[in-house]
Amino acid sequence: MSHAVPQLRLSSFYFMYYAVLGGFTPYWSLFLKDRGQDAAAIGVLMSLWYATRIVAPSSWNWLAARSPRPIRWLQLGCFASLASFCAFLLPLEFAGLFLAMCVFCFFHNATMPQFEAITLSHLHGISERYGAIRVWGSIGFIAVVALFGLLLDHLAVAWLPLLMLPLLAGVAGSALVNDYGPAQRDAPPAAGAEFRRRLRRPEVIAFFIACLLVQLSFGPLYTFFSLYLEQHGYRPSALGAFWSIGVAVEVLVFFLSPRLFARWPAQTVLLAAIASAALRWLATALFPDSVAVLTLAQLTHAINFAAFFASVMQLMAQYFPGPLGGHGQGVFYGFSSGIGGALGALIAGQAWRLGGGELAFEIAALFSAIAAFIVWRWVRPIPDDQASAKA
Repeated sequence: MSHAVPQLRLSSFYFMYYAVLGGFTPYWSLFLKDRGQDAAAIGVLMSLWYATRIVAPSSWNWLAARSPRPIRWLQLGCFASLASFCAFLLPLEFAGLFLAMCVFCFFHNATMPQFEAITLSHLHGISERYGAIRVWGSIGFIAVVALFGLLLDHLAVAWLPLLMLPLLAGVAGSALVNDYGPAQRDAPPAAGAEFRRRLRRPEVIAFFIACLLVQLSFGPLYTFFSLYLEQHGYRPSALGAFWSIGVAVEVLVFFLSPRLFARWPAQTVLLAAIASAALRWLATALFPDSVAVLTLAQLTHAINFAAFFASVMQLMAQYFPGPLGGHGQGVFYGFSSGIGGALGALIAGQAWRLGGGELAFEIAALFSAIAAFIVWRWVRPIPDDQASAKA
């Protein structure tokens, strides 16, 4: 590498972005319940977080790719998400909440795929260092989950939007001090034909399908886990502790990811991560009243989230190198996280209605098991000779 990686600036964005999710993911369903929404309505509203990923990342990356200053689109998205979030300070009913969620989630989801491409543009040829930067997102998530859990033991959950506004301001501030790396700035424009050729490869198709199924399996966790625990008698501080346990161990995996990938190929790590998710959801479904089992299940988050995400980024860097990275991230977030996340939230809501949290997590375990089979059977790196071949 001929340039220094701006690790502090890159890490600050992950820290603040995932700090926002530390307030949103565990507690937003409680906030919506406090606003008078039932389980089905909460499932619909939470699905918007993922549904907007279907269009936001690809459209934002398309605009950024055609801009002489693409970093401006990152900054615009961050400030727009901050401004739109202020709507939640108003006493909105379902229709108002639906509109506010659409706008906020669109802008907030537009930014991370672009920033992933920014990070990888600084790590060209050394993508194994990604984990040491991304880990600060996990640290930010832990800090806010734990802090907000303690605060919400003493404050009404209606305070949640006001507590989150400073975090969103921090995301916008970090966007102002970041930019693309030389590998992106000096590269020729991405070739559409080459991108489409790679997108049609069977390894890549299987990879995206598996990621979509994994996102489906996380639907009950992201949508109803806090309500599930509350239903079984856990206090908000205990909810924060369970969420923090999972993310605390993921920090270790991100720090150790260079050693992890030096020993095992990315597809092997990916398979282990997805298989562990199936066991996690099954344990959560069968033993919700056991603190010990739930703690062990949350500890597997180190594998089925951190190791999963690190291996996904390794494969993404290989499948879509250089200037193809932004378009690849757009597809990944739009298809896997967007469609998978939206369907996951909706399916979780219907499963909750029919059979409660137990059924929702049992279905999640099935999705993960199918995804693990697909990875075992079809996901491979693209051979070097074929990766370099032109369409």
